[in-house]
Amino acid sequence: MAEDYELWIRKKSQLDGQFGFEPNFMPDYLFPFQKFILDWAINKGRAGAFADCGMGKTIMELVFAQNIVNHTGKIMILTPLAVADQYEREAQKFGIDAVRSRDGKITAPITITNYERLHYFDSSDFAGTICDESSILKNFDGTRKDQITKFMRKQKYRMLGTATAAPNDFMELGTSSEALGYLGYMDMQNTYFTNKKNTAKSMRGRWGADDKFRFRGHAEQWFWRWVASWARALRKPSDVGFDDDGFDLPPLNIERHIIGARQAPAGMLFNVVATNRREEIAERRRTIQERCEKVASLVNHTGRPATVWCHLNDEGDLLEKLIPDAVQVSGKDDDDSKERKFSDFSNGNIRVLITKPKIGAWGLNWQHCAHVVYFPSHSYEQYYQAVRRHWRFGQECPVKVDLVMTDGQVRIMENLQKKSDQASEMFTSMVAHMNDAIDVDRLNQYNNKVEVPSWL
Repeated sequence: MAEDYELWIRKKSQLDGQFGFEPNFMPDYLFPFQKFILDWAINKGRAGAFADCGMGKTIMELVFAQNIVNHTGKIMILTPLAVADQYEREAQKFGIDAVRSRDGKITAPITITNYERLHYFDSSDFAGTICDESSILKNFDGTRKDQITKFMRKQKYRMLGTATAAPNDFMELGTSSEALGYLGYMDMQNTYFTNKKNTAKSMRGRWGADDKFRFRGHAEQWFWRWVASWARALRKPSDVGFDDDGFDLPPLNIERHIIGARQAPAGMLFNVVATNRREEIAERRRTIQERCEKVASLVNHTGRPATVWCHLNDEGDLLEKLIPDAVQVSGKDDDDSKERKFSDFSNGNIRVLITKPKIGAWGLNWQHCAHVVYFPSHSYEQYYQAVRRHWRFGQECPVKVDLVMTDGQVRIMENLQKKSDQASEMFTSMVAHMNDAIDVDRLNQYNNKVEVPSWL
């Protein structure tokens, strides 16, 4: 009976799905852990590389792409806004023929474009697609996500690269699997989870996911074996058994600035802690002036760059007025304007950049800047990505993070810290379970027959 269940779940999970080939291009400039990930990913053909910021996802994606080109044909690389130019420069540095296209023209074996420009291209022109910073997909509306999924659906080769796959939510792993052409999101839920309250452990209790979903009995190990069949996760080389030399991060110094609100809520003599979403929104809007003034004072240092991350249009507009040498990238800017401003900041032509996490927190490398100012929100992933634009491998200076909030917003900070702890626990568990699953699969690949001694 147990053997029948194992065969059933293996079939349902598509653990044996192989679409790739032996690598044909593995340059010497790769680190050993990168070669390990790529050897597996190229043999797999459709893979998720969940590697932390600064672990070299760009070069791994480019080498994966070059292997596809050498083997069969052209490939598309999709990136967040303003990252395509950065990507093209990396390709040139390593001698890989990858060219950015803004209008649908294909001029190189590897075409790079932004997610926002995908509608200019025909999927049939490519043997595969690589989605850089793939966790950004959930920021797009349903139409854009459907467009990306449809573009990849008939392609044999696919890769997802992200630092924060499901930072505190298992459900995102289902959408990643579906994009790669493995088990669909709903099939994942039905195979490994149940919404009955009297079974297994709660996902929310440990990970912060939807409380109605729980692992089915004895399904957790199988879940991680399934994830390990199409993804690899690592925060540092030692997570996959390699040396961490050269991958030490500089200090991260976080300081909280809690300021008093000048105006109490209606009907109150003094400010109180917001206890629900409605009160939090009111607190945020009521305290824009004092919070922005505090931010302006924090970035008032001559010559040193800084990024300021806000969430409201009114915050961004006021910050731009209060900080004389600041430039804002806002939602009202067209894509070309956003890219130009991001590039100017990357090149040192802008000292202080103001933007929202959902606009600029994915994919860009800003190691030239070591000062981050952030208005806390409930989104751990936005906070993580905003900080990791700067605090990443290659950063030579200690990174300072200033968190600015009012005394009425302390519960938001408490929730953000809780999500941070959950994300750390989940990633640690993900790495451990995946390594266990990898070891099990290696053992299962030993196919030599065992001869029983004649005296038994």
